Amino acid sequence: MEINLKLDGNNLYREESFTDLKVGAIRKLTPVTADGSLDENRDPIFMAHTQLMSPDGPFPVSCLINSKTLPEAVEKFPDEMSREVKKMMDAAQKTK
Repeated sequence: MEINLKLDGNNLYREESFTDLKVGAIRKLTPVTADGSLDENRDPIFMAHTQLMSPDGPFPVSCLINSKTLPEAVEKFPDEMSREVKKMMDAAQKTK
C-alpha cells in the first residue's frame, strides 16, 4: 500500500493561534501561494477549539467559525461552540 504524502501547493495556509488562556483558542488559517505570499483569491478560515471536562478527563471540541475577520470569529465563538457541543451530545445520545 502506497500513501500519497505530497502537499497540495495550491491549497496552502499559514496558521496563527489566538487564545484567552481560559476558555479556548481560535486558529486563523490564512491562504498563501506556493511561495508563501498572501493569496488574496481565497478567504481565511477560522477554527474554534476548546476542552470540556468529563469524568474521563478533558474532551477536545473544535469546529469551523464562519467568519471573515478575527473580531467576528471571537464574537461568534460561544454560539458556534455551543452548537457543536449540542451536536456532539445529540450524536452521543443516538448511540446509546
